Amino acid sequence: MITDDYRLRRAEETPIIGSLPDFPGILATMKISSAIRSHLAGLADELLVNPFPGATLTRSERELLATSVSAGNCCVFCADTHGAFATELLRRDEIAGAGEIVACIKRGETERLSDKMRALLRIAEKVRENASSLRREDVAAAIEAGASDGDTQLAVLISAAFCMYNRCVDGFRAKTPAKVSAYDERARQIADHGYSSNQTAAVPR
Repeated sequence: MITDDYRLRRAEETPIIGSLPDFPGILATMKISSAIRSHLAGLADELLVNPFPGATLTRSERELLATSVSAGNCCVFCADTHGAFATELLRRDEIAGAGEIVACIKRGETERLSDKMRALLRIAEKVRENASSLRREDVAAAIEAGASDGDTQLAVLISAAFCMYNRCVDGFRAKTPAKVSAYDERARQIADHGYSSNQTAAVPR
């Protein structure tokens, strides 16, 4: 679990890979080349922003899945950024207690969520820990709870993709801000424009 102490320790780390672009988190990976940025940002848009065939999940629910996977992997940057994005989107959806919902997700608590979201989070968790541990019964439970085939596809895809994003960030030891509030402006930009837009600026250093 990500604690405040761990967040501060992670913020003190410096990159261990040479010639890494001087940007925080996944942006360091994206800045290696325009092609990498295009693919990574485009994938994020497809999984978290754009309409997905047969899916019923809202953007905020997709961001909660990304937050949960990242927190489970103890990737501070990704958990905090996507937690901030989820919070902003939940507030725009006029969901009460948005901040506390996200805080619970980061702690691995799901009591405040719907049966459907809890079932999808279980799918994402199994894929994160060991994809081969996912069973047909897990998928059937999500369908029984109201998820569509598209929703279960997204749960697997988001989990798999964010394991990659998390490992890029922490494998490089990319810079990570010490305060969650560092992502507030980025959250508004992502909510407005998605991930690939030139109007989405870099997060504060």
